Amino acid sequence: MYRINKTSNSVHSLEEKTFSSLGFREREHLQEWIAKKPSVLGEELLIIQKEFSGFDETNERLDLLALDKNGLLVVIENKLDDSGRDVTWQALKYASYCSNLTKENVLEIYQDYLDKVEPGKNAEIMLTEFLDYEENDILDINKGVSQRIILVAANFRKEVTSTVLWLMSHKIKLQCFKATPFSMGNDLFLKIDQIIPTKDAEEYMIGMAAKAQIDAEAMDQKYKTHQIRKEFWSKVISGMNKSNSSLYQNISTSKYHWIGASSGLRGVGFNFSVTTKHARAEVYIDTGVFEENKRIFDFFESRKNNIEDLFGETLIWERLDNKRGSRIKAETTGNVLDRSLWDDMINFMIKAMVDIETAFKTHLKELT
Repeated sequence: MYRINKTSNSVHSLEEKTFSSLGFREREHLQEWIAKKPSVLGEELLIIQKEFSGFDETNERLDLLALDKNGLLVVIENKLDDSGRDVTWQALKYASYCSNLTKENVLEIYQDYLDKVEPGKNAEIMLTEFLDYEENDILDINKGVSQRIILVAANFRKEVTSTVLWLMSHKIKLQCFKATPFSMGNDLFLKIDQIIPTKDAEEYMIGMAAKAQIDAEAMDQKYKTHQIRKEFWSKVISGMNKSNSSLYQNISTSKYHWIGASSGLRGVGFNFSVTTKHARAEVYIDTGVFEENKRIFDFFESRKNNIEDLFGETLIWERLDNKRGSRIKAETTGNVLDRSLWDDMINFMIKAMVDIETAFKTHLKELT
């Protein structure tokens, strides 16, 4: 690594160090750095416990336990200057232990962690927000044998990298990160690189073919769900464009559970949302500023009687004081994965959106 000196237009090399020579320890330092900023591992991770020892009939404890954005448990094992010979076996044991954790177990583990580091926070609310779930969706976490393993060390022994690559060829979700400290004068730097899997993994292979990379897994359920949603949204958009509304004329399909169109007022959208439990049309308010969102919601709510008269029936009003955004919605039961329900769901959503646009049109002009 080099440090750039803009003044002299030159670069100066940083001196590679070992953690032990700098006086750093595994638990007190490396583990804490990752716990405080898990994004150093290249993705959004939510740390739900440190030094987890909740395994029956064993005193073993894993370094860090996390969740990824797909609701999969991630076992993170940290070593300092040397990975040791047995780190893969150790991590596999922890992953096997964690495979038995239920959703309730995970919530309890995370709540225990929050009570220590962020007292007053609610584990279920925090998980729901991290996973981008709707507030009434059921948390879907730690399913089957989906647990992941991340190993972090300054150096990995060949017997470790060989084992890792072999496990990956058998669809074990495993990554290795090389952590290297550097110094320049009194300044210290940390570089964390993912070395497995990577295009340069060949130098870490032992007795394995050059093509031993992450195997291309078959199309999973998430991909299938994305394709179904795209098909569903194409029918919704087509239906909207046949109505007397022009809201969705320039809107494309999406793989996500919602699509939206602008109301003409910044931060206020006319959105559709669909899951395996509901189908809805809504006014969603999110300007990016909590106070402004609640002000706009309160403005609409003060005209609730007139809005609902124009809409033709009652709406569901959700100020959502524990969240930044707010919504006003019309909702029915439905399941986007069940095509036999699509006609009723789509008819409901289109009629509701057309009526919502009519009901809010005048009041939106008052806000602009």
